[in-house]
Amino acid sequence: MTAAPLVLGIETSCDETGVALVRAHADRSELLADVVASSMDEHARFGGIIPEIASRAHLEAMIPTIERALATAGVQLRDVDAIAVTAGPGLVGPLTVGASAAKALALGLDRPLFGVNHVIGHAAVDELVDGLFPDRLMALVVSGGHSSLLLVDDVVTGVTELGSTLDDAAGEAFDKVGRLLGLPYPGGPHIDRLAREGDPTAIRFPRGLTAAKDQEKHAYDFSFSGLKTAVARWVEARTDVGQPIPMNDVAASFAAAVADVLTAKTIAACRRHDVRTLVVGGGFSANSQLRELVAIRCAEAGIELRIPPIRFCTDNGAMIAALGAAIVRRGLSPSSLDLAVDSSMPLETVRV
Repeated sequence: MTAAPLVLGIETSCDETGVALVRAHADRSELLADVVASSMDEHARFGGIIPEIASRAHLEAMIPTIERALATAGVQLRDVDAIAVTAGPGLVGPLTVGASAAKALALGLDRPLFGVNHVIGHAAVDELVDGLFPDRLMALVVSGGHSSLLLVDDVVTGVTELGSTLDDAAGEAFDKVGRLLGLPYPGGPHIDRLAREGDPTAIRFPRGLTAAKDQEKHAYDFSFSGLKTAVARWVEARTDVGQPIPMNDVAASFAAAVADVLTAKTIAACRRHDVRTLVVGGGFSANSQLRELVAIRCAEAGIELRIPPIRFCTDNGAMIAALGAAIVRRGLSPSSLDLAVDSSMPLETVRV
């Protein structure tokens, strides 16, 4: 019996070098290997990602990471049938390193190349866990750079962006508030840890773009810049009068405001578009308050909730290989070997 196509996925949109191998069966996607090399520690002292450092780290990690993935899967490079790579959105330098490696492999092996959308990959990775998607679903993708609400009629050919962040994405807001509170970079995990010990109702922080005047134009858009500013002003006011900062309560109240807005707008979109399945992905989907609140609200609304395990939430090769497998399964034509990376790739562009 002929084996299902084997797809190699490469992810280098930011600071993780991700390589994975997925079998594109007709009725499922099977993950054989998922290997990630991160340069996060090299960026921590700068308080953010330095593109030049990330690009060099990708160059150094690319071949060893590919070799580890092949060894883990127990296959040879010649066994690969197709190559998928993140073409955007992301940082231009890191994207270019990944795309160059993928082009070299495609040319050397004489295999089809597929340039794919990083953000859509964050949703597509769930097919490795919970099976192929139904005919229609909603996807909430939340990370350091994106807070996006997507109506998905087909993960490859039918993605409609309903809403996105107008300023700071959820993960970005967490990092900035973490810096404000003196927490190490990245701030998200540290705020999440503090929030578990705090009172989410202690401080009523604002919910951006939820007023009646915003519903017509920005019903599904997100804004967290005002929330970040409100936290800063609250902390400054306490500091000015010499009062201690209740770190746990600030973290919990801030996290609750973010989770409230994300989940309320998403459930409203599901109801309006008669969607019965919700996929939540992206690095910020690891946040415990978001996971808890979206589970409660989906249960109340009768919506099936699909959230990949935390290891698939941050950037990884599996998400790109999964999206590549979906493309291969549909028999679509490959990308050109001269494909260009796009740091601001539109979310309705799934492949290039």
